[in-house]
Amino acid sequence: MEKLTIKIILTLLILSLTACSSIEKEEEVVPDKSAQALFVDARSALDSGLYQKAIQILSAIDSRFPFGPISHQVQLDLIYAYYKSGDSAQGIALADRFLRLNPNNSNVDYVYYMRALINLSTEDNLFQDLAGIDRSDRDPSASRSAFDDFKRIVTEFPNSKYAADARMRMIEVKSRLAQYELAVAKFYLKRDAYASAANRARYVVEYFSPSVEVEQALELMIECYEKLELDDMKKNALQVLAANYPSNKLVN
Repeated sequence: MEKLTIKIILTLLILSLTACSSIEKEEEVVPDKSAQALFVDARSALDSGLYQKAIQILSAIDSRFPFGPISHQVQLDLIYAYYKSGDSAQGIALADRFLRLNPNNSNVDYVYYMRALINLSTEDNLFQDLAGIDRSDRDPSASRSAFDDFKRIVTEFPNSKYAADARMRMIEVKSRLAQYELAVAKFYLKRDAYASAANRARYVVEYFSPSVEVEQALELMIECYEKLELDDMKKNALQVLAANYPSNKLVN
């Protein structure tokens, strides 16, 4: 009898939640207004941090008025709203579509910038960062894509208002990518795969200089070459280390 009562309560609770959900959906229907009137509503939602509401209104405008005078601005705001709401898949998809259909638009630098930020956001995890978990061994494909977009802004749009920030972020991403390569190199080293470890470390030296990870990469190369009894390569790596990091413990 008691189990039956609990079952009835749970059923009623589920039905109640379903009813609430249905009411919310009805309330979320975008009203039948002009594109301009809806755009004002969307901007108001964005300014208030109501990103899901903004997405719903902007998506409605984009669907109802695909060729209107504000269609491009609607898509730009929608990309931003997806970014702020954490919907990286939709944000990147819309950015890709915008760049494909509007390669000569005056705001393409902004779209590249936003796509880069969205890619970086996919690798951010507040809880892991707070816990101090090292995430350098993650797949860096999103960081590479972000780096490419930041580099495009710097090289193709040097006068863009996003160029200075893109240049600074390139340094941060370069460090992240170097950390990834070092993590892989250390993984190989622990498994006595010295040649593979040395190659990964050399890649850091060749492609991520200057960065703070280069010194560690040179140390790792020296250790691997010593294990492999490659004296000439070890000597060369030591010379590079001495020239760039004279205070390093391996030099003295």
